[in-house]
Amino acid sequence: MSVRVLVIPEDPTLNGYILKPLVEMVLAEAGKPAARVTVLTNPRVRGYDEAVGVIRGELCSRYRFMDLWLFFPDADRASDDAMRHLERSLGKEGVTLLCCPAEPEVEVYACVAYREEIRGSWTDARSHRRFKETIFEPLLKAHGDPRRPGHGRGAMTEESIGRRRRFFRLCPEIAELRNRIVEVLDG
Repeated sequence: MSVRVLVIPEDPTLNGYILKPLVEMVLAEAGKPAARVTVLTNPRVRGYDEAVGVIRGELCSRYRFMDLWLFFPDADRASDDAMRHLERSLGKEGVTLLCCPAEPEVEVYACVAYREEIRGSWTDARSHRRFKETIFEPLLKAHGDPRRPGHGRGAMTEESIGRRRRFFRLCPEIAELRNRIVEVLDG
């Protein structure tokens, strides 16, 4: 039986195109290449507060059957303490939730392949307050495709995750997530 994974973004409209291939890669690296990944679209959440609200509320009754839930909030609102508390509280409900705040936003995962085009250091980019508008959008314009679903976000992500070691080095929270997944699913 394959592992069933629910991916919970702050907003699935465009983030799902980044998170689905990313999570599939992480699960394959964690030894679960046949995992079935579902990006939450029902209910369609908008923002951190709404996502946390549905995680604590209606998702338990609707998606409890999933083997693993992964929550990818933007890091600006997702403190370590808040994420640990959320994981523990869902654990008491019988749900395995792992939180992985994206530093600074989910769009960073589509940009790894293009880091040489980013002005300044990768560290500076990952701490940029307006990452999406200032760094991601010009890269999307240059490397995306407005004719494709998600405007090419999925293809950019595939390019970014193509070199795993480099990707995990540049996005250490994803390497940590992979390790946590291995612990949870094999432990």
